Amino acid sequence: MILASASPRRKNLMTEAGYSFTAVKPDVDESAFPTDGIKACEYAMKLALAKASSVTSEHPNSLVIGADTVVDCCGEIIGKPTDAKDARQITEKLFSKPHKVITGIAIIRYADGTELIESDTTTVYPRKMTAEQIAEHIAGGTWQGKAGAYAIQETGDEFVERIEGSLTNVMGLPMELLEFLLTRLKVSPRREQRD
Repeated sequence: MILASASPRRKNLMTEAGYSFTAVKPDVDESAFPTDGIKACEYAMKLALAKASSVTSEHPNSLVIGADTVVDCCGEIIGKPTDAKDARQITEKLFSKPHKVITGIAIIRYADGTELIESDTTTVYPRKMTAEQIAEHIAGGTWQGKAGAYAIQETGDEFVERIEGSLTNVMGLPMELLEFLLTRLKVSPRREQRD
């Protein structure tokens, strides 16, 4: 089993769940996928499939898992910030109203034509941040490489009032959905992690 991701959060979630897997960084240019005229869940699934597909060509007999997380704020798709200014604008927008975090999961195996693509949605109810808190958040740099410019596992208690849905989805990989999909493929959801 291969996780098509360079995300340490996704790797940690898979490891903690006891899966045996290898992580391979996908070769996908996310900027080549326009967000205009597409729903957030469709966009996340499209990118998840692209990530899995970029890895499966080199590993046709392996079960490859791709994932992509985006934020939907009033219908606008928000991905990873490009720089500190972008991160500030995203933070000011997201932490003023509830928003949805959506992760697409694609599981494919080229050799036998296996292909499952699903998404999970969690609604996040944020606490309103002060200008000082926003400035500290941006200066801290924890927004880098994260959809919506924040990581709930690092700042959740401080910035999030409550969520409706999967916490691991907000962290980047909905483990409940992943386990369900792997069970459908008759892959043991709990396997010993290789060293």
